[in-house]
Amino acid sequence: MTDEGDAVACTGLRYSFGAATAVDGLDLTVASGEVFGLLGPNGAGKTTAIRCVTTLLPVPSGMVRVFGHDVAADRMAVRRLLGYVPQQLSADASLTGRENVALFARVFDVPRRERAARVGQALEAVGLAEAADRMASTFSGGMVRRLELAQALVSAPRLLILDEPTIGLDPIARTSVWEHIMAVRAASGMTVLVTTHYMDEADQYCDRVALMHQGQVRALGTPDDLTDDLRARRGDGSSPTLEDVFRDVAGSGLDEGGEFRDVRRTRNTASRVG
Repeated sequence: MTDEGDAVACTGLRYSFGAATAVDGLDLTVASGEVFGLLGPNGAGKTTAIRCVTTLLPVPSGMVRVFGHDVAADRMAVRRLLGYVPQQLSADASLTGRENVALFARVFDVPRRERAARVGQALEAVGLAEAADRMASTFSGGMVRRLELAQALVSAPRLLILDEPTIGLDPIARTSVWEHIMAVRAASGMTVLVTTHYMDEADQYCDRVALMHQGQVRALGTPDDLTDDLRARRGDGSSPTLEDVFRDVAGSGLDEGGEFRDVRRTRNTASRVG
């Protein structure tokens, strides 16, 4: 039985799309309360693994547990514990910020008597209280991403899962999104599982990171531990960064990984959020 203290525990997770193996025997544990980064080039299997954890994809082989709940056997219990911000745009431009968050409150079955207060709290937490009654179509890219964060937070999740939360945003907007994520985490103690291509974000905000390549974890540890290990292996007195570790693990995959559909999806998302 998985320790109830683990937010996420994957054992031997495999997932294939036809003949293509996306996740290949993934073993991974995310401790309760930590900010955990899942890194890797396009096509490494990050989003597929995330979708298995969130119950959006079945678990055909292996085991995935969220706070001790078997994802395959107890999907609804798992969903009640989660907040999820996908890569794809999830806010509705034809609704106000408040209406968007209220919609997610209903989807996540927040009790009717608590909805108005919870919606207000979520908007306040991401700094959108003053803009709450504006149409989402008038929001900047950074505001849209914070709105989506509010949507995920309205159910008071124990585990927040973020798939490329700052994709397509400028550096100032990226920092703002992360500041709000970390403020909510500090206040609530929730666990954060995030995928990102921005190594500076992972280095600054993640307690631990796992570097995936070709469906498997190839390196795991704190950012400092991983860079220290690479420095020791190089033995040349250099000061490697987390991006250097990434390149060491993934090779050319950082530059050329993924398929046409990955590029199209990422660019479409960036153009809508930016």
